[in-house]
Order: sequence, then structure tokens, then C-alpha cells
Amino acid sequence: MKELMKNTRQHLMTGVSYMIPFVVAGGVLLALAVMISGKAAVPDTGILKAMSDIGIAGLTLFVPVLGGFIAFSMVDRPGIAPGMIGAYLANSVGAGFLGGIAAGLLAGIVVFYLKKIKVPSVMRSVMPIFVIPLVGTLAVGLLITYVIGTPIANVMEGLNGWLGSMQGSSKIVLGIILGSMMAFDMGGPVNKTAYFFASGLILTHPELMGAVGVAICTPPLGMALATFIAPKKYRTEEREAGKAALIMGFIGITEGAIPFAASDPLRVIPAIVLGGAAGSVTAFLVGAANHAPWGGWIVLPVVENRLGYMFATLVGVVVTAVVVNFLKKEVSDEATEIGGNMDELDITFE
Repeated sequence: MKELMKNTRQHLMTGVSYMIPFVVAGGVLLALAVMISGKAAVPDTGILKAMSDIGIAGLTLFVPVLGGFIAFSMVDRPGIAPGMIGAYLANSVGAGFLGGIAAGLLAGIVVFYLKKIKVPSVMRSVMPIFVIPLVGTLAVGLLITYVIGTPIANVMEGLNGWLGSMQGSSKIVLGIILGSMMAFDMGGPVNKTAYFFASGLILTHPELMGAVGVAICTPPLGMALATFIAPKKYRTEEREAGKAALIMGFIGITEGAIPFAASDPLRVIPAIVLGGAAGSVTAFLVGAANHAPWGGWIVLPVVENRLGYMFATLVGVVVTAVVVNFLKKEVSDEATEIGGNMDELDITFE
């Protein structure tokens, strides 16, 4: 177990490597559909709706793929089904990509111990293709459903009530809270709680959506900028993901930053949270108001104080890029491939 978890970073990188094509294909298709429609909303008719549906499918599948291949890296093929199904369930209960990571690691641990069970020789051939995936999927699924799902629902309900009580608070405090929540899990439950809070008050308080609209795009744009100004700190596939993140950021799709956060959460998440908070606070201070329930620069036609909104975005983007590149180290040539010389998380189990 100690050796298994010592290579946690490598397992995350493997999951991210298989996940990136889903995020890029899905995110860019959705971004293009929204951009071509000219509206700050998902198209609901014609070929653009079909394009957006395909994009949404990619952004829905990437969490199960992430979880499945994290488990695959840990315990080989028997971990794929428990990891994918567990991650799908985690995403369904609102845990987002962080839940997918947890499900993948959990599936790897469960299957690791199932593989240690001694069975008669006649059963050895069916263990990895039938018994272990079956039992492992059931165990992981029950844990996700009953242990993770209910607490997440309770936390989200509490966060929503807390946000409601913050309406009369300082703009700076509220900006820090909304920006941090939007950036923290990039489309996950915390992000959605802040988004629905702001969009529900868009008619009476569009300045809330202004702050949220900025924080929607700062994570992907900030990470794209980071890869451009310090390419030696990112693997080849991350630099390519940075180009796609640039498109997704301008169109208001926060998920463009997820490949970076999934592969290096301890450095990337604090950086994008700081950037999101900085951008949201700046939006409040300059009086930017957004009348569309969307983010990025595609909403500029319905934004009050467009220059202020753009300036707030740039503040968040620069803060994100500077902080994450300060925290990151250069990667070696070997680290551009999965399994190379990468930093490890040394997790010890007594």
C-alpha cells in the first residue's frame, strides 16, 4: 500500500493523459457552438445544438475517464470498471472532477486488496475479468453513493444558505468568496453553488454575475498564459491543453483548466482560487455588471462597464499565471511522458 500511494502523482498524470482529449474535444466544440450562435447560452436549435450536445458529452465523460485510468495506473485493467463507474457516480452526486479523482484512488485501493485474496487455482483466470471488477465496482459504488453523496448534498445546501446571508456584506469579502468558489472546482458543486446564486439574482443584482462571469474565465485563461510564459514548467500535452484552454476561457468554459488542476492540484488549485478571487473583487470595485447568466468575454455585449470587466479579467488571469508559475518547478524532458521523472507525493500508511 505504501508503494502504491507513493506514486500518487504518477497515477494522477496517467488519468489526466487519457482525460485531456475528452476535455479538449468537448470543451472546444461547446465553445465554438456558443461562439457561432452569438449568444451567451448553449444553443437549443439546429446544427449548433447538435455541436453543443457533442461537446457536453465530452465534458460529461471526462470525469469517468479520469477516475478509470487513475485506477488503471494503480492496479491495471481490473481497476478500470470500478474507477470509471465510481467516478461517474461521484460526478452524478455533484462531486465534480475532485470526486472523480477520489473515486479513482478509492477504486485502486479496493481492487489492490481484492487482488490479494487467495482463491483456488480454478478461479484465478476469472478473478481479474469478472470477480474483481464486479465486487470492486459494487464496493466503490456503495461508498460513493452512501458515504460521499449525502455529505456533499448537505454541504452544498449549507453553502447556498451561507451565500444568501452574504448579500449585504462588503464587496471585497463577497468578491473573494464568489471568485474562490467559482475557481475552486471548475464546474463542480462549489462552482455551481456560486453560479446559481449569482444567476438567480441577475435581474436585481447583475454586479454579482459580473464578478462570477470574470471568475468563470480566469482559471483557463490564467493557465493558458502560464504555459505560454513558462513552457518549461509544463509537459507537452499540458502546453497543448493550454491552447484549447485559451479558447474555452474566452467563451466562458471553466473546465478548460481542469487538466492542469487534476495533474497538480496542490499547486494549481490555490493559484486559480487566488486569481478568481482577485478578478471578482476587481469586478466589484470597478462596478462591472453582467446581464447574462454566462461568463468570459462572449457576454461583453450585455456587460455594463466593459473596460472594467475586461480589466478585472486580466487581473485574475495575471495573478493566476504568476502564482502557479511561482509554485511550479521546471519539468525534465522525461517528465513530458507519463511515468517519467515527476515529483511524487509520499503518502505513508502505517
